[in-house]
Amino acid sequence: MSTGAQESVEEFQARARVWIRANLRPLEAHEEVGIMRPTRTDEQELAAVARDREIQRMLFDAGFAGICFPREYGGQGLTPAHQRAFNEEISGYEYPQRLQVPTLTPCAAVLLEFGTEEQKLAHIPAILKGEEIWMQFLSEPSSGSDVAAALTSAVRDGDQWVLNGSKIWTTGAWWSDWGLCLARTNWDVPKHRGLTVFILPIAAAGVDVQRIEMLNGIMEFCQEFLTDVRVPDSDRVGEVDDGWTVGTRWMFHERMSSSSPYVTSPGTSSHHRIGPDWLLDIARDTGRLDDPLVRDLIGEGRVLDLVQGALQSRLALGMTTGRLSDQSAAIGRLYSGVAATRLTTIAFDIADGAGAAWAEGDGAAADVGADFLMRQTATIGGGTTEMARNVISERVLGMPREAALDRGLAFRDVPRGARNS
Repeated sequence: MSTGAQESVEEFQARARVWIRANLRPLEAHEEVGIMRPTRTDEQELAAVARDREIQRMLFDAGFAGICFPREYGGQGLTPAHQRAFNEEISGYEYPQRLQVPTLTPCAAVLLEFGTEEQKLAHIPAILKGEEIWMQFLSEPSSGSDVAAALTSAVRDGDQWVLNGSKIWTTGAWWSDWGLCLARTNWDVPKHRGLTVFILPIAAAGVDVQRIEMLNGIMEFCQEFLTDVRVPDSDRVGEVDDGWTVGTRWMFHERMSSSSPYVTSPGTSSHHRIGPDWLLDIARDTGRLDDPLVRDLIGEGRVLDLVQGALQSRLALGMTTGRLSDQSAAIGRLYSGVAATRLTTIAFDIADGAGAAWAEGDGAAADVGADFLMRQTATIGGGTTEMARNVISERVLGMPREAALDRGLAFRDVPRGARNS
């Protein structure tokens, strides 16, 4: 049931509270804690994905899916305040984590802004029902953070496009359904002006998904090889060669991540992957809770967490009211990456010797050392913090643009790789 836009935030929150407690499983303390720990077999991971789809469908049937999405596409047509209220209530309970980022944002958000009416009707309701999980085919092996330097090509063939190239660092592509893909359609103009965005099923002929093993053994990151993949022109998003217009907003939604009003995610840190409660448990399980240095570190972690909540609220309000540019989302992205890395380092420092070698009985301190080795993922995934700094300096603060040797050059004339002497 959904009572529509007339339902007050208070009434909506009360209804959500009753439904969540009646239908969703309470999480155990610090469930899913850590940085992409290899805690499941492939079969267990697929079962968890299936459960996420099931919960998403439950949310849809109960009128709690797509809270800020328009009604005509299966959403509730409510406000960010309603979404924040729901996020508060779902804290401490299971929720469809794998269907939030990047499926609802940036992918569904991009479709909502730039998709055709047919694309929106075909995909957004299916996303909100948990029937489609989307990934962003964005990063490439050759271009790092410079996504505008995409080499994946799309060549028109009648009413179809033929895509060739490779995308990388796609978390969960092996169990996902659709990809939002940035490709090059024009090599005779500067790099930002020759891009186009497409959507394609990951199971399409010519798409080969290869999993990448990380240093801690996890294999969630993937690389996709596209060989003569045919995409109908009806699955093009935005205008031909105007993909950077789409891409700019795509980056905005990516930087918003779990702070987006389109995303259902716990409203407190008690069940985030890294939070001050976790630091307390590490100190308690290692017998260091009374150490004044450790208590200072726990306090620092709590301050980082409080500041992040306050900063995201201020940024969201500023961008909603127009007082801040939407490029200000980069401020939140920068802070979240730096804070997450610092929190992981604090956890490692508190764990002391257990951070280097641990056993099953070490409680919260177990695997903290592996998290420490993986800590920089927080500054890379979702757009690097280095790129966020550039956006803040140039587009928020108005500082001079960074020098670029390829500016104004046709992309086919941009040097790639070492020149022969």
